[in-house]
Amino acid sequence: MQFPFFIVVIILYSSCLAGKGYKGRKDEVERYRMKKGYYILTAIVVVVALILWQIFLRTPQMADWQDGQHRLPVAVEVAPVMHETIMETGTYTGTLLPKSRFVVAPKIAGRLKKIMVDIGDEVANGSLVAVLADDEYVQQVDQARAELDVARANIEENHSTLNLKKREFERAKTLRAKKIVSESELDAAQTQYEAAVARQKVVIAQAAQKEAELKSAQVRLDYTRISAHWEDGRHSRYVSERFIDEGAMLSANTPIVSIIDIDTLKAVIYVIERDYPRVRSGQASEITTDAYPGRTFSGIIDRIAPVLKEAARQARVEIAIVNPDKILKPGMFVRVKIEYDRHENATIVPVGALIKIDGQPCVFLADTDMLKARLVAVDTGIISDDRAEIVDPVID
Repeated sequence: MQFPFFIVVIILYSSCLAGKGYKGRKDEVERYRMKKGYYILTAIVVVVALILWQIFLRTPQMADWQDGQHRLPVAVEVAPVMHETIMETGTYTGTLLPKSRFVVAPKIAGRLKKIMVDIGDEVANGSLVAVLADDEYVQQVDQARAELDVARANIEENHSTLNLKKREFERAKTLRAKKIVSESELDAAQTQYEAAVARQKVVIAQAAQKEAELKSAQVRLDYTRISAHWEDGRHSRYVSERFIDEGAMLSANTPIVSIIDIDTLKAVIYVIERDYPRVRSGQASEITTDAYPGRTFSGIIDRIAPVLKEAARQARVEIAIVNPDKILKPGMFVRVKIEYDRHENATIVPVGALIKIDGQPCVFLADTDMLKARLVAVDTGIISDDRAEIVDPVID
């Protein structure tokens, strides 16, 4: 207590010096004595307070306070330990695309006479989409049919000639056997017969050629009626885009409309290298979109790219989403939550209950009867949002 007493001595000594040798009128002397008494009283109060404080510091209770054995009560929030399912997930953003998309285009050139569908229309498999002007192709069919008729008539004509030459050759052989005709006359009859046989083969081939030309002309005529066809067995799809108007001159393969399948969509996301080993085909996922807040759609990982893009170190992943109500549309922005792992009946505590001491996760377990809490070191498992799994020790 030397330090407090030293302060008091200085205060008292200063007070005495303040009034030593002071001389003046009687009222001034009286005021000075009152001030001096006030200073002395203040010094005494300070001395007493310091003495009491020094005594308190030497008590066992205060020593315990300084050692941290007793702490002031602190208001805390308690939460029950839960036993429930917890999932480890990853969240990504992506875009919805149709499961399939193709462009309807003509196989031949021509003027677009009529478009039968427009954007948003439902299209049945095999239904008519557009019609080209067919005047020229009808004429080609008629011409090919006429040429085929001529070729078939040539076959009939040559067939008669062939029969005649055959009979003449047979008669020449009979007469030669009787020495009625010369050898040269027999050779001439044989040559004429063989020429008729060859001519018959030519006209038959020409007729086949004209028949093929007729079929080709008929196919080109059929191509003026442009239909939508697909092979997956689904009854209908939808027109997503229209690229041209009626009356336009089209070359072969000029796009007219695009057809999409939205019964099933795919969400395309890109997974970073760290998460790539954790993504597997068949994993469940949850999809949300700003278009339908509060609603969640289910999906399954369908395709995983076998390579990562070098520039971004990311891999393309496709999630199949069944869309029976057709409310999801291609091009929508989506958030995809992929379930990496799931633990059933896990021991769960709030993430806010975890603290780290020298890198070791710990929790305080509350004893509500004793109004105390004890610190327990724990091993954590899955941490998801505001929940944490306690793997060890077992906590009830």
